[in-house]
Amino acid sequence: MTENKSHRDEAVLLLKEDARRILQLIKVQMDNLTLPQCPAYEEVLDTQMYGLSREINFATRLGLIDMEEGKRLLATLEKELSTLHELSMNKQ
Repeated sequence: MTENKSHRDEAVLLLKEDARRILQLIKVQMDNLTLPQCPAYEEVLDTQMYGLSREINFATRLGLIDMEEGKRLLATLEKELSTLHELSMNKQ
C-alpha cells in the first residue's frame, strides 16, 4: 500500500469516526437533554455539522478524499440524523 493510499484511508476513517461521534452526541442529547425543537439542540447540531464539513473540506483540499466522497459522508450523516429525529418525534 502506498503512503498516499494509507493517508487517504486514515483520513476517511477519521472522518467517519467523527460522523459517528456526532450522531452519538445528538442521540444522547435527544434521549436525555433536549427536544429537537430546542434552540440548544439546533445549536449543537449546526455547530457539529459545520465542523465536520470544514474537516471534509480540509481533507478534500489536501487531496485525501474527493469532493463526492465528502458529500456522500455528509449526506449519510444527515439521513441518519433525520431518521433519529423522526424516531424521537414519534416517541412523544
